[in-house]
Amino acid sequence: MRSFWAIALLASCLAVLRASAQQGGDVSSVISRAQFNQLLKHRNDPACPARGFYTYDAFLAAARSFPGFGTTGDRDTRLREAAAFLAQTSHETTGGSSSAPDGPYAWGYCFVEERDRSNDYCDRRSGWSCAPGRKYYGRGPIQITHNYNYGLAGRALHADLINDPDRVAKEQVLSFRTAFWFWMTPQPPKPSSHDVITGRWRPSPADSAAGRSPGYGLITNIINGREECGKGPNPAVEDRIGFYKKYSDLLKVGYGNNLDCYNQKPYA
Repeated sequence: MRSFWAIALLASCLAVLRASAQQGGDVSSVISRAQFNQLLKHRNDPACPARGFYTYDAFLAAARSFPGFGTTGDRDTRLREAAAFLAQTSHETTGGSSSAPDGPYAWGYCFVEERDRSNDYCDRRSGWSCAPGRKYYGRGPIQITHNYNYGLAGRALHADLINDPDRVAKEQVLSFRTAFWFWMTPQPPKPSSHDVITGRWRPSPADSAAGRSPGYGLITNIINGREECGKGPNPAVEDRIGFYKKYSDLLKVGYGNNLDCYNQKPYA
């Protein structure tokens, strides 16, 4: 009898270990500090206004608030999600150019605030208020914009970002958490970027008719489709793909299919 229960206990423990290995613990299992520094090589350059802001420790602390990030699926899927997230956010915060040292894809996370801050991005039709004197331009890794996104993110993260959107540019962990919130949260009819890159999303008939299919290109559509998608080849989408290919190569993971959104109809 003791032998039976010992065997059963051992089998149970092995099942837990296999599940843990499959889920990968947290994103540090696929992105080490050294790799983070390699991918975001010039983020602390004196030329970058965000120098010192985007740290590996803040990245990990924020990611642990969203335990599915970088832990879902097999190892290649987890690596691909990390590459896709860092690539999209690197494009949003890039300080690179074709003539920059080490090329354009070594300068992600150079900015924490949008360079053009003239637009307040206040849309009262959304049902969210706008605080007097506050602007809801892009901040943080994902460059979160518009009062409704600040409101939704703040509600999810228990932070009053409507009255104090500048917190996203001042608090390192919160800044990353807004990016992970946007990445992990579906906003129908848009799926979450997480579900797309991990293979959990399947196109509806409306998506198929609009040319939307699984792949990195759909994430670009989710993030900035109205400005960049359905317009044929353009520099913004090419830059996003360039970051993704470089990061995927450094992490030794395949790109997957459908990298662009040139022929995808943007979400309304």
